[in-house]
Amino acid sequence: MKKITFIGTGYVGLVGGAGISEFGHSVTCADIDQNKIARLQEGEIPIYEPGLESLVKQNVAKGRLHFSDNVPESIQNADIIFIAVGTPQGSNGEANLSAIESVAKTIGENLNGYKIVCTKSTVPIGTGKRIEEIIRSINPNSDFDYVSNPEFLREGAAVKDFLHPDRVIIGTRTQKAIDVMGEVYRPLYINETPIISTSVETAEMIKYAANAFLSLKISYINEIANLCEAVGADVHEVARAMGLDGRISAKFLHPGPGYGGSCFPKDTHALAATGQKYSSPLYTVEAAIKTNASQKVRMVDKLQRLMDGSFKGKTVAVLGLAFKPQTDDVREAASRVIVSQLVDSGTTVHAYDPIAMDNFKIHFPDIQYFDSWQDAVKNAHACILLTEWNEFRGMDLNELKDLMKRPVILDTKNILSIHGLESSGFTYDNVGRKLHL
Repeated sequence: MKKITFIGTGYVGLVGGAGISEFGHSVTCADIDQNKIARLQEGEIPIYEPGLESLVKQNVAKGRLHFSDNVPESIQNADIIFIAVGTPQGSNGEANLSAIESVAKTIGENLNGYKIVCTKSTVPIGTGKRIEEIIRSINPNSDFDYVSNPEFLREGAAVKDFLHPDRVIIGTRTQKAIDVMGEVYRPLYINETPIISTSVETAEMIKYAANAFLSLKISYINEIANLCEAVGADVHEVARAMGLDGRISAKFLHPGPGYGGSCFPKDTHALAATGQKYSSPLYTVEAAIKTNASQKVRMVDKLQRLMDGSFKGKTVAVLGLAFKPQTDDVREAASRVIVSQLVDSGTTVHAYDPIAMDNFKIHFPDIQYFDSWQDAVKNAHACILLTEWNEFRGMDLNELKDLMKRPVILDTKNILSIHGLESSGFTYDNVGRKLHL
């Protein structure tokens, strides 16, 4: 059993800390935010993630998972220190590493014997070297190995992804560190999960390369969907046929209003910025970023056409605020761009999301929020569906029509039946499918 400290109790730190405690290790999740630690110690989980609350509670009950606001002490007591703080996008597109550098300084000040310093946060290539330099500048005689161990968690399925990953990447410079990390992830070895050992820089690149590739797939299928609209093809049939090709696969070939969340937007920008920094531009990634931004605006244009060219003085119901289902994350969500443009155009916005409304209210406190989709659509001139929550998939279209002032809907996730919309008398649009307006 290893003594492990996670610095940072956000999404990555809390899921990772709880997950590794499930592997039988003693884990302390540490944070300088005393209020957050107090809430965690009281059993309050600050993020919505299916399965996380029960995972945390069962490992706290077994004495394997702890929370502390004493970061120095947590470093001193640990064999392995995971860095899991935020790396938000900076003004120039590069990742903001101020939190990473602050943690590295604190680690340098508190190393008291051999330890593994491991980064879970998504960081640009070269960050590992920078962390090593910071620690050694503060503590020249420090004895540690550095490891890059990027996470590949999908919001909404993070617990499953951590406990049953496709692969584990361990980037380091010594065999000793590889052996120690192998002990941390021993249960996964037993389950024959691929454990891939690389250099630090390669591990850092793997994370960005993977996320950027998935972003490319999303932007690509969105552009194909837009072309399908122009030529009269059905993007669902196109994507299905493409996905049957083993070289392509069906994953992430789902058209919509553009990707969002905590990873893809900032990671594509950071990778593109790295390419520019090293005079090796990533034109495909840069194009995906532009396509994603334009796709969100395109949804507003679609809705405006459905509403006879004008939003002013009208009410639009927005169903779904999170960037994807099974999460309350609204970071970089299409809903934020779309609602902002609707508000600026003089539209009254009625909003509903089963989980994400509290987070959305931080950014849009003045729009109207409702406790059900039925209340949100009452007397609306149009409805735009932005998140594929199951309750929206099962909406009674006749009920929806009766509640609205006008039967107008934009289904940006393509989850509603075209036949049902037509037979119910809706004026509708979607992304890349056949229309009969």
